[in-house]
Amino acid sequence: MFRKSKNAEPGRYTLAGMRVECPHCGGSEFMAGEAQLNTALSTLIELDWADKTASILTCTSCGRIQWFAQAPARQS
Repeated sequence: MFRKSKNAEPGRYTLAGMRVECPHCGGSEFMAGEAQLNTALSTLIELDWADKTASILTCTSCGRIQWFAQAPARQS
Protein backbone atom coordinates (compact mmCIF):
# COMPACT_ATOMS: atom_id res chain seq x y z
CA MET A 1 0.00 0.00 0.00
CA PHE A 2 1.35 3.42 -0.97
CA ARG A 3 0.38 6.74 0.63
CA LYS A 4 1.45 10.14 -0.66
CA SER A 5 2.88 12.60 1.80
CA LYS A 6 0.58 15.31 3.16
CA ASN A 7 2.68 17.81 1.22
CA ALA A 8 1.93 16.72 -2.37
CA GLU A 9 4.37 19.18 -3.96
CA PRO A 10 7.81 18.03 -5.16
CA GLY A 11 10.67 19.02 -2.90
CA ARG A 12 14.31 18.54 -1.98
CA TYR A 13 15.28 16.29 0.93
CA THR A 14 18.20 15.53 3.24
CA LEU A 15 19.04 12.49 5.34
CA ALA A 16 21.91 12.07 7.81
CA GLY A 17 23.21 15.53 6.89
CA MET A 18 23.44 14.77 3.16
CA ARG A 19 21.26 15.96 0.29
CA VAL A 20 19.26 13.15 -1.32
CA GLU A 21 19.97 12.77 -5.03
CA CYS A 22 18.71 10.27 -7.58
CA PRO A 23 21.45 7.72 -8.32
CA HIS A 24 20.01 7.14 -11.79
CA CYS A 25 19.67 10.65 -13.26
CA GLY A 26 21.16 12.94 -10.60
CA GLY A 27 17.80 14.64 -9.98
CA SER A 28 17.23 16.46 -6.71
CA GLU A 29 13.44 16.92 -6.56
CA PHE A 30 11.21 14.17 -5.24
CA MET A 31 7.63 13.35 -4.36
CA ALA A 32 7.46 11.91 -0.84
CA GLY A 33 5.28 9.07 0.36
CA GLU A 34 5.09 5.95 2.50
CA ALA A 35 4.77 2.29 1.59
CA GLN A 36 3.67 -0.51 3.84
CA LEU A 37 6.11 -3.40 4.23
CA ASN A 38 3.66 -6.29 4.15
CA THR A 39 4.66 -9.80 5.16
CA ALA A 40 3.04 -12.98 3.89
CA LEU A 41 1.96 -14.05 7.38
CA SER A 42 0.29 -10.77 8.28
CA THR A 43 -1.50 -10.73 4.93
CA LEU A 44 -2.68 -14.29 5.46
CA ILE A 45 -4.22 -13.46 8.85
CA GLU A 46 -5.39 -10.00 7.70
CA LEU A 47 -3.09 -8.01 9.99
CA ASP A 48 -1.42 -5.98 7.21
CA TRP A 49 -2.21 -2.77 9.09
CA ALA A 50 0.24 -3.81 11.83
CA ASP A 51 3.24 -4.05 9.46
CA LYS A 52 5.96 -1.41 9.42
CA THR A 53 6.13 1.35 6.82
CA ALA A 54 9.04 2.79 4.85
CA SER A 55 9.49 6.33 3.59
CA ILE A 56 9.87 6.59 -0.15
CA LEU A 57 11.01 9.36 -2.46
CA THR A 58 10.10 9.25 -6.16
CA CYS A 59 12.36 11.24 -8.49
CA THR A 60 10.33 13.78 -10.46
CA SER A 61 12.79 13.58 -13.38
CA CYS A 62 13.00 9.84 -14.07
CA GLY A 63 10.51 8.19 -11.68
CA ARG A 64 13.05 6.08 -9.78
CA ILE A 65 11.82 5.18 -6.29
CA GLN A 66 14.19 5.19 -3.31
CA TRP A 67 13.24 3.47 -0.04
CA PHE A 68 14.30 4.72 3.40
CA ALA A 69 13.95 3.22 6.90
CA GLN A 70 14.03 6.76 8.35
CA ALA A 71 12.02 9.63 6.92
CA PRO A 72 14.18 12.13 5.01
CA ALA A 73 13.77 15.78 6.07
CA ARG A 74 12.23 18.18 3.58
CA GLN A 75 14.37 21.24 2.91
CA SER A 76 12.73 24.64 3.21
